[in-house]
Amino acid sequence: MKKRFGLLVGSGFLIIALSGSLLGQASSSGQADRGLSAGVASPSGTPSASPGTAPHDNSFVIGNDDRLAINVWKEPDLTRAIPVRSDGKISLPLVGEVQAAGRTPLQLEQDIAAKLKDFITAPEVTVIVEQINSQKFNILGQVAKPGSYPLSVATTVLDAIAAAGGFRDFAKQKAIYILRKNATGGETRIAFNYKDVIKGKNTEQNIKLEPGDTIVAP
Repeated sequence: MKKRFGLLVGSGFLIIALSGSLLGQASSSGQADRGLSAGVASPSGTPSASPGTAPHDNSFVIGNDDRLAINVWKEPDLTRAIPVRSDGKISLPLVGEVQAAGRTPLQLEQDIAAKLKDFITAPEVTVIVEQINSQKFNILGQVAKPGSYPLSVATTVLDAIAAAGGFRDFAKQKAIYILRKNATGGETRIAFNYKDVIKGKNTEQNIKLEPGDTIVAP
């Protein structure tokens, strides 16, 4: 009985030893996985994106005063945030001056990459519009704060009136109108009855503004 008991105890120790070995392997594997993940993290602790994966709008057209984030993969000296100058251009080391206004982010990426090929093998460039300052609308007349406002998000006529601080006391709220440039170079006049819209009537008049629209509050 003692011999059998000893064998059982010995077997028990063997099972525990094997289990410990398996646990050790699992732990080592987990540490290796974590080490691999840590190996691709940026110095700030957030994962580094591969080149070309940053999102950008391929239809938006860059304009003067827009602020751009330009990233050249593995070239920190060329990576920076810069505004588009009033002449529509930007300046970068090695690249020099580049026309940015009138180009989409994708087109500007290609232009910069083409200029960098003389200095860098297969340059990977990403351009993101950080802040839109070129697209604006105007609001004039009997509002608290008339002037030009950035059109960085979808903005309706009601949004614009609110941004301008609302109407002054003698504003003709039923006779508001929007001036919009048309393809022929002229202007289209779009009526807006504030009194009706806030009552839920003719809500289709609360249109989304386009760059260059002017709201007039007589």
